[in-house]
Amino acid sequence: MKLSPALIFFLFVQFLSAQIQDKVDFIHADVLIEPTPIENRINGSVSYQFNVIDDVDSIFLDAVNLKFSNLTLDGENLDYDYNGKRIIIKNAMKAGENHIVSMEYVAKPKQTVYFLGWDDAVRNNEQVWTQGQGKYTSHWLPSFDDMTEKVEFDIQIQLKENYTVIANGKLIKKESLPDSNGHLWQFDMEKPMSSYLVGFAIGDYNKKSIISSSGIPIELYYEPTDFTKVEPTYRYTKHIFDFLETEIEVAYPWQNYKQVPVQDFLYAGMENTTCTIFSNQYVIDSTAFVDKNYVNVNAHELAHQWFGNLVTETSSEHHWLHEGFATFYAYLAEKDIFGEDYFYWHLLKTAQALRNFSEDDQGEALRNSGAGSLTFYEKGAWALVMLQDRVGEEAFKKGVRNYLNKYAFKNVTIPNLMVELEEISNTDLSDFEKLWLQNPDFPYNQVVSFLRKKNASIKTYFEIKNQIKEIGQAEAVLKRRWKKIKSSQLKENLVLDYGIKLSPEFLGSVLQSGDVKTRQAVILSQNKIPSELRIAAENLLKDKSYTTIEAALYRLWTDFPKNRSKYLSETENITGFPNKNIRLLWLTLALVTPEYNPDSKATYFDELSGYTSSEHHFETRLIAFQYLKSIGGFTDTVLKNLVESCSHHVWHFKKSARTILSDFLKSEDNTARIKGLYPLLSQEEKQYLEKTLGE
Repeated sequence: MKLSPALIFFLFVQFLSAQIQDKVDFIHADVLIEPTPIENRINGSVSYQFNVIDDVDSIFLDAVNLKFSNLTLDGENLDYDYNGKRIIIKNAMKAGENHIVSMEYVAKPKQTVYFLGWDDAVRNNEQVWTQGQGKYTSHWLPSFDDMTEKVEFDIQIQLKENYTVIANGKLIKKESLPDSNGHLWQFDMEKPMSSYLVGFAIGDYNKKSIISSSGIPIELYYEPTDFTKVEPTYRYTKHIFDFLETEIEVAYPWQNYKQVPVQDFLYAGMENTTCTIFSNQYVIDSTAFVDKNYVNVNAHELAHQWFGNLVTETSSEHHWLHEGFATFYAYLAEKDIFGEDYFYWHLLKTAQALRNFSEDDQGEALRNSGAGSLTFYEKGAWALVMLQDRVGEEAFKKGVRNYLNKYAFKNVTIPNLMVELEEISNTDLSDFEKLWLQNPDFPYNQVVSFLRKKNASIKTYFEIKNQIKEIGQAEAVLKRRWKKIKSSQLKENLVLDYGIKLSPEFLGSVLQSGDVKTRQAVILSQNKIPSELRIAAENLLKDKSYTTIEAALYRLWTDFPKNRSKYLSETENITGFPNKNIRLLWLTLALVTPEYNPDSKATYFDELSGYTSSEHHFETRLIAFQYLKSIGGFTDTVLKNLVESCSHHVWHFKKSARTILSDFLKSEDNTARIKGLYPLLSQEEKQYLEKTLGE
């Protein structure tokens, strides 16, 4: 059989991947990029220094859909092969040689680099940011999808626009360029890292600078309009940093640390080396802090600077070494800040989620490379809690410390960790590995037994639940024990479990004396507010919790229709979380309350429908779409925004938008309306609609 040229090239690429790349060691990269955001384009150049370990006749770089020019090896032009995913440089090189490969390129990435706000009419919301988790940096920088290739990346970014630039490493120079070409920002890294951890962010930012107790500079970025939210957003940051250095007993391994909030981020946060990028939905005020704060994400991403960045998995089979450890140390940081009760109750909630997941026949082993987030994060953290309990805190700390020091700036597998812990503790951990790393089920009964021993309020919780189950009278049991309960976590969870079965009298006493989360539990547990609790529930409209206010407003508006205008007037000026949860609910209720400000209905509708546009965060947009759907408020402008959302870069928002559109298109009249929008749509949007409509 004669092989086609394409097949020969494919086989050659596979051979290189399997056999040759480990014969060279890439040491250092000098990167220069010039983003042109209005065109979603990056012009770049990169030079890699590498050492030849064994004789080779080719090297390669991963590079997705880039256009190359001026490729040289030690200054000499070279031919290369490129298949749209990998560039191969053919040249015989001997062991012991050192070389520099350089190239220029143009990238128009469809993922990994996101250009937001440059194509709309709203100014001062423009951003560029990266998300390269896994192996995606190669979409904008010729690099290495293999995490085992660690390189010191020094980055220069040239930008014509007058915005702040943040990237890996230390900013060593910012200089103005001649002829109105903007500025050149130069960043220096001192240690190697995997390519997926290369990242940058561009936007309109100010910063607050602090210093850890060990002298590490920490830069906290924020948009100028968010200056009042800096303290609650970054609350406890220095505490977290100092705690992790002390707890891990290995010094922070990089020269500085930065945190940057961005619009429409794909996840909660990403631990780029020295430069965490996170969702601006965590930029909050002190009221929001009660229900949704950045503390856990803050600690999680910082812990990754050790677990994931300093030591990096060899493959996804060992992903527990990243996410399990980051989750575990974030929980320890929260324990240090909020107390043991908070820590153990949070563990109980994750255990319950994992039990339900496992009971639905969806259990996953931690060594399953295809496992999901619940497994790698929460089951992974639980494995470490139980491992620490098994070997003892002192041995656990020493083992982890030895593991980090031994494999610093290298790659690791699970056996690397287990060997260190077995040696320090003089313990055979094979049974632990079978139960926690290889077993798809979650040992719920074992962890509940552990929690009951560790935490008195959780022990009491299960005792009370058993008593209620035996006699079937929740209120009688709770009344006897309520005044003796000191744990707010226990009270909150008991109300959430049994609130619907409790009398208005008892719930009223809880509302009078309970803390904010216990009061919240009362309103969340009710399908209908008893008339005896109306006044007490009305007081919740002024509570220090946006979750409580939202729930109280909806329940009161629903259950006491004669007072709707009063409730709307009292909450008119409350926005809520960054996703505007209360404001969006308020606008919807105001629109469907005929007697409330009838002359303002058009204004309310314009505001609500305006929140579906791309200038707003996708969480805000999704809530607005859902409310407008419920009241039949899909104008042509809203529909155009909905179609645009069906191509959004955040998958779960895109999926939700497509579901809403699909439901809308079930009516023939609505299909005709959508077709009428075709002249206003982009080519990508038209193609999606044609596919959806089967045309």
